[in-house]
Amino acid sequence: MSLPARARRALSLPFAGIGVLLTACGLQPGAADSGDGPLVLGFVNGGGTQFHTCLQRSVEVTAKNNFAKLVTANSHQDAATELSNIEDMIGEGVDAIILQTVSTDALKKDIAKAEAAGIPVFLTSVNADTSDILGAVVVDLEAVGRLDAQWIGEDAAGAGVQVGVVAGAPGAASDLLVGGFTKTLPDNARVVADEPGMYDADTARKVAEKMIQAHPDLDYAFVANEEMAFAVRKAFDTAGGGQVKIVTVNGTDEALVALKDGRFSATVSNSAMNTGELAVTNTIALLTKRKAEKIDKTPIRLITNENADTAPLCCPSGS
Repeated sequence: MSLPARARRALSLPFAGIGVLLTACGLQPGAADSGDGPLVLGFVNGGGTQFHTCLQRSVEVTAKNNFAKLVTANSHQDAATELSNIEDMIGEGVDAIILQTVSTDALKKDIAKAEAAGIPVFLTSVNADTSDILGAVVVDLEAVGRLDAQWIGEDAAGAGVQVGVVAGAPGAASDLLVGGFTKTLPDNARVVADEPGMYDADTARKVAEKMIQAHPDLDYAFVANEEMAFAVRKAFDTAGGGQVKIVTVNGTDEALVALKDGRFSATVSNSAMNTGELAVTNTIALLTKRKAEKIDKTPIRLITNENADTAPLCCPSGS
């Protein structure tokens, strides 16, 4: 993996000491300055869900706080658009691309395109061959799914139960998430329905309406993000499925309220704010040969009504 010319030149120059790298744990010396001016980072987002919005806001705030210029684009869950966005970032002459991919299948072409232009890629949420990337902040999505499944196992307490799954978009994050969930469910918990909600509330609502009609005795539903989960909750309740306990993912403020009032039973926090902060600070550190984990991890945590008050923030203030 090669570094862009501006970043390579920066490594040969003494550090000017004009700023700080901000991290969740405090301050570290460092700044996003290449010697030719501020580093320019490209951020290619994968979609428009609340997670994606919070992730982008975190990247924007952290880049600004670290004196880096930022160019952004959104692929809207489309692999072809993602590759086009990578090409646009190359044209912008960015020093590195932070990528929230729409599909792990698309990564190979994305990384190869950027590498041919001498621009390193830093991944969020998923990993790739470490020799091909600058680094990554990884959410262990299979572990996220496992935590929700374990909660169902404990709550069901050995009784035979029916489980529905409202997945995200096929590929990338959703497949890992749902795979971790379904593989961890105990034998007494049977998946009776599994349909993609495409990370879209209206699509998820329609999936839920059909699901509860086909399985009126459904006990639990696993929903791949909280925006969809709210729509699923309304669909179930409207159809007389108020007994269905919903487990989901992200840990937004709205979801914490839903945990407390009983609309949701559990969620798994994987803070977009933490992911965005780590992505920017680690990208800058790795570009300038400072100490940072090449493959870092976003902390995850099972949240219920019992510990909702201590859940980590999902979004930067004002998002």
